[in-house]
Amino acid sequence: MADDVPGTVLKRERARDAVLELIESRSPGDAIPSERALCTLLGVSRPTVRAAIDELVAAGLLVREHGRGMFVAPEKITQELVSADLALSVPQAAGAWSSRLLEFTTLQAGARVGRKLRMSPAEEIVYVARLRLVDGAPMAIEHLHIRAALVPGLSAQELENGDLYEHLRDTHHVHVHEAVQAIEPTVVTRAEARLLEVPELSPALLFERLTSDTGGRPVEYVHSLYRGDRYRIVSRLALGPAAAAAGLVRDGHHPGIPPGDFAHGDPITSSTRGDIQSGS
Repeated sequence: MADDVPGTVLKRERARDAVLELIESRSPGDAIPSERALCTLLGVSRPTVRAAIDELVAAGLLVREHGRGMFVAPEKITQELVSADLALSVPQAAGAWSSRLLEFTTLQAGARVGRKLRMSPAEEIVYVARLRLVDGAPMAIEHLHIRAALVPGLSAQELENGDLYEHLRDTHHVHVHEAVQAIEPTVVTRAEARLLEVPELSPALLFERLTSDTGGRPVEYVHSLYRGDRYRIVSRLALGPAAAAAGLVRDGHHPGIPPGDFAHGDPITSSTRGDIQSGS
Protein backbone atom coordinates (compact mmCIF):
# COMPACT_ATOMS: atom_id res chain seq x y z
CA MET A 1 0.00 0.00 0.00
CA ALA A 2 1.60 3.27 -1.10
CA ASP A 3 1.83 6.27 1.18
CA ASP A 4 0.11 8.50 -1.40
CA VAL A 5 -3.15 6.50 -1.21
CA PRO A 6 -5.68 8.66 0.70
CA GLY A 7 -5.87 7.66 4.35
CA THR A 8 -2.76 5.44 4.30
CA VAL A 9 -0.66 7.61 6.60
CA LEU A 10 -3.55 8.12 9.00
CA LYS A 11 -4.27 4.37 9.09
CA ARG A 12 -0.63 3.65 9.86
CA GLU A 13 -0.56 6.33 12.55
CA ARG A 14 -3.68 4.90 14.17
CA ALA A 15 -2.23 1.40 13.95
CA ARG A 16 0.97 2.68 15.55
CA ASP A 17 -0.98 4.34 18.37
CA ALA A 18 -2.97 1.15 18.97
CA VAL A 19 0.18 -0.98 19.16
CA LEU A 20 1.76 1.67 21.39
CA GLU A 21 -1.18 1.33 23.77
CA LEU A 22 -0.59 -2.43 23.88
CA ILE A 23 3.08 -1.82 24.68
CA GLU A 24 2.27 0.67 27.45
CA SER A 25 -0.18 -1.77 29.05
CA ARG A 26 2.51 -4.47 29.28
CA SER A 27 5.86 -4.92 31.00
CA PRO A 28 9.31 -5.25 29.37
CA GLY A 29 9.71 -8.74 27.93
CA ASP A 30 5.96 -9.35 27.50
CA ALA A 31 4.78 -10.59 24.12
CA ILE A 32 2.37 -8.66 21.91
CA PRO A 33 0.02 -10.26 19.34
CA SER A 34 1.39 -11.34 15.97
CA GLU A 35 1.08 -9.16 12.87
CA ARG A 36 -1.75 -11.38 11.60
CA ALA A 37 -3.63 -11.07 14.90
CA LEU A 38 -3.09 -7.31 14.95
CA CYS A 39 -4.51 -7.01 11.42
CA THR A 40 -7.71 -8.68 12.61
CA LEU A 41 -7.79 -6.73 15.87
CA LEU A 42 -7.25 -3.33 14.25
CA GLY A 43 -9.05 -3.95 10.96
CA VAL A 44 -6.12 -2.84 8.80
CA SER A 45 -3.91 -4.49 6.18
CA ARG A 46 -0.71 -6.42 6.87
CA PRO A 47 1.55 -3.75 5.25
CA THR A 48 -0.03 -1.06 7.46
CA VAL A 49 0.58 -3.08 10.63
CA ARG A 50 4.11 -3.97 9.54
CA ALA A 51 4.98 -0.34 8.82
CA ALA A 52 3.70 0.72 12.25
CA ILE A 53 5.63 -2.06 13.97
CA ASP A 54 8.80 -1.23 12.02
CA GLU A 55 8.62 2.32 13.42
CA LEU A 56 8.26 1.04 16.98
CA VAL A 57 11.12 -1.42 16.55
CA ALA A 58 13.34 1.37 15.20
CA ALA A 59 12.33 3.54 18.16
CA GLY A 60 13.48 0.84 20.57
CA LEU A 61 10.01 0.13 21.97
CA LEU A 62 9.56 -3.34 20.45
CA VAL A 63 11.95 -6.23 19.90
CA ARG A 64 11.53 -8.81 17.14
CA GLU A 65 12.85 -12.29 17.88
CA HIS A 66 13.03 -14.59 14.89
CA GLY A 67 10.76 -17.60 15.32
CA ARG A 68 9.36 -16.33 18.63
CA GLY A 69 7.45 -13.15 17.92
CA MET A 70 7.47 -9.56 19.15
CA PHE A 71 8.12 -8.40 22.69
CA VAL A 72 8.06 -5.18 24.67
CA ALA A 73 11.60 -3.79 24.75
CA PRO A 74 13.47 -3.05 27.99
CA GLU A 75 12.75 0.38 29.42
CA LYS A 76 14.99 3.18 28.21
CA ILE A 77 17.44 4.79 30.60
CA THR A 78 16.10 8.31 30.98
CA GLN A 79 18.32 11.30 31.73
CA GLU A 80 16.66 14.58 32.70
CA LEU A 81 18.10 18.05 32.22
CA VAL A 82 16.64 20.44 34.77
CA SER A 83 16.97 24.20 34.57
CA ALA A 84 17.63 26.54 37.48
CA ASP A 85 19.11 30.04 37.60
CA LEU A 86 19.86 30.05 33.85
CA ALA A 87 21.72 26.75 34.18
CA LEU A 88 20.84 23.07 34.01
CA SER A 89 21.59 20.75 36.90
CA VAL A 90 21.25 17.07 36.22
CA PRO A 91 19.65 14.47 38.51
CA GLN A 92 20.52 10.81 38.86
CA ALA A 93 19.93 8.55 35.87
CA ALA A 94 18.06 5.30 36.32
CA GLY A 95 19.66 1.91 36.91
CA ALA A 96 22.77 0.49 38.55
CA TRP A 97 25.83 1.59 36.54
CA SER A 98 29.09 -0.36 36.32
CA SER A 99 32.18 -0.42 34.08
CA ARG A 100 34.27 -2.98 32.22
CA LEU A 101 37.73 -1.85 31.18
CA LEU A 102 38.46 -2.54 27.51
CA GLU A 103 41.84 -0.84 27.13
CA PHE A 104 44.29 1.11 29.27
CA THR A 105 47.55 2.48 27.88
CA THR A 106 49.86 5.50 27.63
CA LEU A 107 50.58 6.96 24.18
CA GLN A 108 51.32 10.21 22.37
CA ALA A 109 48.42 12.61 22.15
CA GLY A 110 48.59 13.05 18.38
CA ALA A 111 47.38 16.07 16.46
CA ARG A 112 43.62 15.95 17.09
CA VAL A 113 43.65 15.10 20.81
CA GLY A 114 46.62 17.43 21.28
CA ARG A 115 44.53 20.31 19.91
CA LYS A 116 41.65 19.39 22.18
CA LEU A 117 43.83 19.29 25.28
CA ARG A 118 46.04 22.23 24.20
CA MET A 119 49.23 20.17 24.37
CA SER A 120 51.96 19.04 21.99
CA PRO A 121 51.07 16.05 19.80
CA ALA A 122 54.24 14.39 21.14
CA GLU A 123 53.20 14.71 24.78
CA GLU A 124 51.75 11.64 26.45
CA ILE A 125 48.18 10.95 27.40
CA VAL A 126 46.53 8.10 29.26
CA TYR A 127 44.01 6.45 26.93
CA VAL A 128 41.17 4.46 28.46
CA ALA A 129 38.31 2.62 26.77
CA ARG A 130 35.46 1.46 28.98
CA LEU A 131 32.19 -0.37 28.41
CA ARG A 132 29.50 1.10 30.68
CA LEU A 133 26.67 -1.18 31.76
CA VAL A 134 23.28 -0.57 33.37
CA ASP A 135 21.90 -3.43 35.46
CA GLY A 136 24.43 -5.63 33.68
CA ALA A 137 23.38 -4.67 30.14
CA PRO A 138 25.83 -2.77 27.87
CA MET A 139 24.79 0.87 27.51
CA ALA A 140 27.78 2.91 26.30
CA ILE A 141 31.37 2.83 25.09
CA GLU A 142 33.64 5.54 26.50
CA HIS A 143 37.00 6.69 25.16
CA LEU A 144 38.91 8.81 27.68
CA HIS A 145 42.06 10.85 26.95
CA ILE A 146 43.74 12.31 30.05
CA ARG A 147 46.95 14.37 30.28
CA ALA A 148 49.48 11.80 31.52
CA ALA A 149 51.52 14.44 33.38
CA LEU A 150 48.52 15.15 35.61
CA VAL A 151 47.95 11.54 36.67
CA PRO A 152 51.31 9.85 37.42
CA GLY A 153 50.70 6.35 38.66
CA LEU A 154 47.06 6.23 37.57
CA SER A 155 46.15 2.56 37.44
CA ALA A 156 43.55 0.51 35.64
CA GLN A 157 42.27 -0.65 39.03
CA GLU A 158 41.47 2.95 40.00
CA LEU A 159 39.31 3.30 36.90
CA GLU A 160 37.53 0.00 37.42
CA ASN A 161 36.82 0.32 41.13
CA GLY A 162 36.39 4.01 41.85
CA ASP A 163 35.32 7.41 40.70
CA LEU A 164 37.75 8.99 38.22
CA TYR A 165 37.18 12.58 39.32
CA GLU A 166 37.47 11.60 42.96
CA HIS A 167 40.88 10.05 42.20
CA LEU A 168 41.92 13.15 40.27
CA ARG A 169 41.04 15.32 43.25
CA ASP A 170 42.22 13.19 46.17
CA THR A 171 45.24 11.43 44.65
CA HIS A 172 46.48 13.81 41.96
CA HIS A 173 45.20 17.14 43.35
CA VAL A 174 43.40 17.94 40.09
CA HIS A 175 40.08 19.69 40.71
CA VAL A 176 37.82 19.45 37.68
CA HIS A 177 35.56 22.47 37.41
CA GLU A 178 33.85 22.75 34.04
CA ALA A 179 33.04 20.66 30.99
CA VAL A 180 31.77 21.62 27.56
CA GLN A 181 29.83 18.80 25.95
CA ALA A 182 28.25 18.23 22.54
CA ILE A 183 25.62 15.59 21.73
CA GLU A 184 24.68 14.43 18.25
CA PRO A 185 23.06 11.41 16.58
CA THR A 186 25.14 8.73 14.91
CA VAL A 187 25.13 4.98 14.14
CA VAL A 188 27.31 2.17 15.50
CA THR A 189 30.02 0.35 13.57
CA ARG A 190 30.27 -3.43 13.43
CA ALA A 191 32.82 -3.50 16.29
CA GLU A 192 30.75 -1.13 18.43
CA ALA A 193 27.62 -3.15 17.69
CA ARG A 194 29.27 -6.30 19.05
CA LEU A 195 30.19 -4.58 22.32
CA LEU A 196 26.78 -2.95 22.74
CA GLU A 197 24.90 -6.08 21.63
CA VAL A 198 22.89 -4.27 18.97
CA PRO A 199 22.71 -4.65 15.17
CA GLU A 200 25.31 -2.88 13.04
CA LEU A 201 24.28 0.69 12.04
CA SER A 202 21.86 0.94 14.97
CA PRO A 203 21.15 4.53 16.08
CA ALA A 204 23.26 5.95 18.89
CA LEU A 205 24.04 9.19 20.69
CA LEU A 206 27.58 10.53 20.43
CA PHE A 207 28.79 12.61 23.40
CA GLU A 208 32.00 14.64 23.17
CA ARG A 209 33.24 16.32 26.34
CA LEU A 210 36.22 18.50 27.21
CA THR A 211 36.81 18.84 30.96
CA SER A 212 38.89 21.64 32.50
CA ASP A 213 40.24 22.27 36.01
CA THR A 214 39.70 25.31 38.21
CA GLY A 215 42.49 27.13 36.37
CA GLY A 216 40.88 26.57 32.97
CA ARG A 217 43.47 23.96 31.91
CA PRO A 218 42.06 21.07 29.80
CA VAL A 219 42.34 17.87 31.78
CA GLU A 220 40.39 15.27 29.84
CA TYR A 221 38.81 14.76 26.42
CA VAL A 222 36.13 12.07 26.18
CA HIS A 223 33.91 10.77 23.42
CA SER A 224 31.21 8.30 24.32
CA LEU A 225 28.71 6.29 22.31
CA TYR A 226 25.33 5.58 23.94
CA ARG A 227 22.74 3.12 22.65
CA GLY A 228 19.96 5.02 20.92
CA ASP A 229 17.41 2.31 21.70
CA ARG A 230 18.00 2.39 25.45
CA TYR A 231 19.10 5.92 26.35
CA ARG A 232 17.30 9.23 26.05
CA ILE A 233 17.62 12.74 27.44
CA VAL A 234 14.61 14.74 28.60
CA SER A 235 14.81 18.51 29.11
CA ARG A 236 12.60 19.95 31.83
CA LEU A 237 12.93 23.73 31.67
CA ALA A 238 11.51 26.15 34.23
CA LEU A 239 10.95 29.41 32.36
CA GLY A 240 10.97 31.87 35.22
CA PRO A 241 12.49 32.90 38.57
CA ALA A 242 10.48 30.26 40.42
CA ALA A 243 13.01 27.64 39.30
CA ALA A 244 15.40 28.33 42.18
CA ALA A 245 12.60 28.39 44.73
CA ALA A 246 11.33 25.06 43.48
CA GLY A 247 14.60 23.43 44.51
CA LEU A 248 15.45 22.01 41.09
CA VAL A 249 19.22 21.98 41.65
CA ARG A 250 20.20 18.40 42.42
CA ASP A 251 23.43 16.44 42.25
CA GLY A 252 23.73 13.32 40.15
CA HIS A 253 24.53 11.89 36.75
CA HIS A 254 25.34 14.38 34.01
CA PRO A 255 24.51 13.41 30.39
CA GLY A 256 27.29 11.29 28.99
CA ILE A 257 28.81 10.92 32.47
CA PRO A 258 27.44 7.75 34.08
CA PRO A 259 26.91 7.90 37.85
CA GLY A 260 30.14 7.53 39.81
CA ASP A 261 32.21 9.72 37.50
CA PHE A 262 31.26 13.12 38.84
CA ALA A 263 29.38 12.34 41.99
CA HIS A 264 31.97 13.94 44.26
CA GLY A 265 33.54 16.49 41.94
CA ASP A 266 33.12 20.18 41.33
CA PRO A 267 30.39 21.74 39.15
CA ILE A 268 30.19 20.83 35.49
CA THR A 269 28.71 22.66 32.53
CA SER A 270 27.77 20.84 29.33
CA SER A 271 26.29 21.92 26.01
CA THR A 272 24.68 20.20 23.06
CA ARG A 273 24.77 21.13 19.39
CA GLY A 274 21.41 22.75 20.06
CA ASP A 275 23.07 25.10 22.56
CA ILE A 276 21.43 23.54 25.64
CA GLN A 277 23.82 24.34 28.50
CA SER A 278 23.99 22.80 31.93
CA GLY A 279 25.76 23.39 35.21
CA SER A 280 25.26 22.72 38.87
